Amino acid sequence: MMESMMGTIELQRDYFKENKTVFFTNNEFGVNLFRYPSGIEAIELTNSRGRMVVLPYMGQMIWDLEFDGVDLKMKSMFSQPKKVERIVDTYGCFAFHSGLISNGCPGSNDDHEMHGEMPCAEMDRAWIEVTDIGIKVIGQTEYVKGFGHHYLATPSVEMFKEKGFIKMSMNVKNLSGAEMPLQYMCHTNYSYLENAVMKQNIPDDVFKLRESIPGHVKPTEKWLVYNKKLLNGEESLTVLNNPEMYDPEIVFFGDELNLYQEEVEFEMASPDGVTFFTSFSTAELNYATRWVLHNANQQVASFVLPATCRPEGFNAAEKAGTLITLGVGEERSFTIITGKK
Repeated sequence: MMESMMGTIELQRDYFKENKTVFFTNNEFGVNLFRYPSGIEAIELTNSRGRMVVLPYMGQMIWDLEFDGVDLKMKSMFSQPKKVERIVDTYGCFAFHSGLISNGCPGSNDDHEMHGEMPCAEMDRAWIEVTDIGIKVIGQTEYVKGFGHHYLATPSVEMFKEKGFIKMSMNVKNLSGAEMPLQYMCHTNYSYLENAVMKQNIPDDVFKLRESIPGHVKPTEKWLVYNKKLLNGEESLTVLNNPEMYDPEIVFFGDELNLYQEEVEFEMASPDGVTFFTSFSTAELNYATRWVLHNANQQVASFVLPATCRPEGFNAAEKAGTLITLGVGEERSFTIITGKK
C-alpha cells in the first residue's frame, strides 16, 4: 500500500494582491489568492465541480460556494466582505463559525455581540494542506483577555477531488487556568430554492417554532398570524412555497438530536433536481436550527444550522443547561459535511 502524500504551505498576508494570482495547481485543483477592494484577503479553491472562496484571516469565513454551476449561498446586499468586527456588518457569506464563548442572538440580559466573537475574528495564521484526496485551508487564532478567557481556535475547511461538498471543522482548546464556557454553531447560509422540500432522517416534529422574538426581528401582523398557524399545526413549513410569509425570518429549533440518530443528515431538494445536504454527528452537535428568510434584500433557506445549543444567547443556554464547559487544557472538535448532492 502506498503512503499518501501531504504537503503544507504556510501563507503570509503579503501573498495576497489586488489581482488574482495562481498559487497552486494540479490536474484537479487550483488555488488562487487575491484581495477584495475592501482589503480582505481571499483564497479561491477550485476543483472539477466548482469553486469556494475562503477568507483565511477573517474568522475563516467561507464567502462563496458554487458547484455544478449552482450558487449555494444566500442572496444578500453584500457584493464583497467588509473589514468589520461584527457579522451583521458583512452578512453575505456562505458560512461562518458562530461562538465560541457565546453565540446566537443576544437576549435582553446578554452583553455579547450577535453570534459571538468568532465570526469576524482576526486569524493569527493560515496555511494550506494538499493531500491525495483534497485541499484543506486551516487557520488559527488565540483569544486572550487580561481578565477573561483564553483559548485557541483552529477552524478548517476541505474541498475534495471531484466532489460537490466540503468538510468544515472547528477545534477549540481552553488555554486558561480556569474553566471556560463554550457555545458553537456552524452557520451555513444556504440559497433559497423555490418550492424546495426540506427533509431529514429524524421526524419533522422534532423542529419546534421559535416563540421568542429577538431584537432584530420586527413582526408584522401578517407574520404574527402565520406564526400562530405554524404553532397550532394549521400550517407546516417543510416546503418553501409561501415566500411572502418568510419576512421577517421564520426560525425552528430541534433539540437533543441524539435521541433520534447518531449521525443526522438534512437535505433541501428543489423540483428541478438540485439537492443540498448537511450531515454531522449528534455526539458533537446535538442541536439544530432551521432559518428561512425571503425579502427583496435577503433570501436564505438554512435548512439546518448544526450547534451545541439553541442560538438564543448566552444566558438562555446557561438556563437551559446546554452551555458546554471546557476544563483546563480541554479541547473539543466539531465537524460537518455540507454541499450539493
